[in-house]
Amino acid sequence: MPDKKIIASNVARLRLDRQLTQEKLARKAGLSRMALGNIERGAVAPRARTVAALAKALQVPLGDLVRPVRPLKTVRFRARARIHVRAQILAEVAKRLDAYTQIEANLGVARPFQFNIIEARPGKPVQIAQAARQSIGLTQKEPVRDICGLLEHNGVKLLLLKKKSDSFFGLSVGAKDGGPAVVVNVWNRISVERWIFTAVHELGHLLLHPAQYQRDATELPVQAEREADTFASHFLMPEAGFEPEWNETRGHPLLVRVLKVKRIFRVSYKTVLYRLVESERATPDIWRTFQLQHRYHFGKTLRKTQEPGALDKSEFAWNWNRAGEPEGLSRHDFIEDRLARLVRQALEQEHISMGRAAEILGLHRDEMRKYAREWVG
Repeated sequence: MPDKKIIASNVARLRLDRQLTQEKLARKAGLSRMALGNIERGAVAPRARTVAALAKALQVPLGDLVRPVRPLKTVRFRARARIHVRAQILAEVAKRLDAYTQIEANLGVARPFQFNIIEARPGKPVQIAQAARQSIGLTQKEPVRDICGLLEHNGVKLLLLKKKSDSFFGLSVGAKDGGPAVVVNVWNRISVERWIFTAVHELGHLLLHPAQYQRDATELPVQAEREADTFASHFLMPEAGFEPEWNETRGHPLLVRVLKVKRIFRVSYKTVLYRLVESERATPDIWRTFQLQHRYHFGKTLRKTQEPGALDKSEFAWNWNRAGEPEGLSRHDFIEDRLARLVRQALEQEHISMGRAAEILGLHRDEMRKYAREWVG
């Protein structure tokens, strides 16, 4: 018989994730609010049909309510605010990492971590970004055309979650828990530029701050966030590549120059402005100049944030709304390939069922069947 404490924890966690009150979930499952409260407190062991009703109401497989969640011990999770879905995010990541690891084992295709940095050096994010690029064969001038493919090819598992929260952008997991892995929130209100930046920001933590991976840490050092931001900025837009591209645009207005360079390196306009101020190519009032030119050409003002020169670097990574990114990238600029490819291979070789494939990719079975019908070649 399933442990009532495990069921209690799983039901409460999933209910909060779906933003349901006890009253609403009880009604959907055909229970009284008091009965559901007793289940969530672990005061009673629910009958099998009650567990099935709750699983249906929560739209999860029955196993998600009766199986314990594997705790992640080497994880770096920071959100701008405390979020009530933290426990569910960690549960989903653990479940999907286990599936990823198992499918790699079944197919014999595990990949070693290729970012061979001699030692983590907190306080040296620019140098580590340069070393990380060199370790995987990137020159110090070329843009990163496909960050998803680059991470996956070099031994970093990439998981995409879709959480309706602009306080949570992503996290990373250490090797002892099935990683190294980077998790990105690809909610459609967050800019694609932010998705890309998050992936590299978390890679920065894996390389710079391996000692800070611990499950229960929520108040993580601000300095570490600043270093990861700087790492991401210089990994995506190395100075040796940025300088010639920026100089090539000298004959254009600031707006045109920033939009062109941001597209080349697949970063946000804020990353470009920040670099200009950081390198002392411009003074902090460049923000106002950019705003004025944007309003003149596009007829609207960008969402107000602090000027780059006055910007607290710990806040550099926040407030990246898709609507506030001029000439933004599309979701097709950030597509995870490897896990989807391995799922197809495992399904075709009958290592997994269609239902399991759907579960690994976070799809409903009908969506998975449609997905599979659209495969070609």
